[in-house]
Amino acid sequence: MDILVRGGKVYTGSGFQRQDIGIIDGRISFDTDRSFDDSFDASGLYIIPGLADAHVHLREPGFSYKETIRTGTMAAAHGGVTSVLAMPNLNPAPCDRASLEKELELIRRDALIEVIPFGAITMGRKGRGELSDMESMAPYVCGFSDDGTGVQEEELMEAAMRKAAKLHKVISAHCEDENELKPGGCIHDGAYAREHGHVGINSESEWKQVERDIRLAEKTGAAYHVCHVSTKESVRLIREAKKRGVKVTCETGPHYLIYTDMDLKESGAWKMNPPIRSAEDREELVKGIKDGTIDCIITDHAPHSAEEKGKGLDGSAFGITGLETSLAAVYTYLVEPGIISFADMMRLMSEAPRKIFGISGPGAFLKEGDEADLAIVDLENSCRIDASKFYSMGRSTLFDGAEVKGRVMATFYKGRMVYPFGSSDDRG
Repeated sequence: MDILVRGGKVYTGSGFQRQDIGIIDGRISFDTDRSFDDSFDASGLYIIPGLADAHVHLREPGFSYKETIRTGTMAAAHGGVTSVLAMPNLNPAPCDRASLEKELELIRRDALIEVIPFGAITMGRKGRGELSDMESMAPYVCGFSDDGTGVQEEELMEAAMRKAAKLHKVISAHCEDENELKPGGCIHDGAYAREHGHVGINSESEWKQVERDIRLAEKTGAAYHVCHVSTKESVRLIREAKKRGVKVTCETGPHYLIYTDMDLKESGAWKMNPPIRSAEDREELVKGIKDGTIDCIITDHAPHSAEEKGKGLDGSAFGITGLETSLAAVYTYLVEPGIISFADMMRLMSEAPRKIFGISGPGAFLKEGDEADLAIVDLENSCRIDASKFYSMGRSTLFDGAEVKGRVMATFYKGRMVYPFGSSDDRG
């Protein structure tokens, strides 16, 4: 079905320009002097590239009580996200072609948008032992990650990088040195932890593995991506490595850029790994966003059941949801105050993830002939985030009740409207 999107303001890279656009055979056309099967009135709204999220947990197979491919991609569409990279924290973890196929079957059956999985780095995603069957998975994955577990053995990580380099795939590393951890650590090892009697997670547990892995990436020539950077030391190490020409990229989440550990509350909603850290860490993360050290803003969307998130900071599971709030949170708390520009936002949340991981779709702005992966957004009127209305099965978010701008009014993937959801099968 060819669709005319009327009256919207289209993001062109240098700003917004009011113009009609056509969606013809799944692609964008600025030639609208023809007939269309249907139309969408975007008057007063803004049309931007669909976002690409390089770090999402969809929980299937194995944990469908937390999330499913269907509900997770509905949540993504609701948030203006048209491509997600799915982490391997699954049962079975995708360690070879056979275990990966279980996930691929569900994606083919249930996904509303593009979903590309990661394969695990190690067998069982244990961070030690032996490497996964990377060769058999390579044609079907965006890269390899043991997210949730740091690869503990240096020789194993070096071997993984060498193999990934031969396969032309990215190693996307959750950096966490278990030797640096104290049992029961739940939040940043800082002022809030000391004042409220919580066991802290120190910064060294992250940045020491970042330091090790950068050295290995430099040695092997592998493309190395650091997951959910949270510490000032990690940012500085990555900045210096980039100056030396190391093939290193990295990501962080909105919550690390907006909050500090002194904003914490005694609620499981504030528990994630890595934790929200100090004001000094946030300052360096923002600096890294602005100077290009940090390449992507991701959500680390990690849904859990209400019971799992209802046990306070000490007892709750690590992880929060983010697919339905990331666009509005970044726009409201970072773009509107002038901390970053709208162009930065599009680079960080659309263009860079696609370049790093080879994801299809538009880049930082919409062009003639692009696949029609786009979001139609209200950037002028405030709305209140209501987690009870999420499409995700996970409702634990730091932004519940927040007044924000950036409500997604419609999302198209390959020219097909995937949000709002209609009654037909192809709309959810």
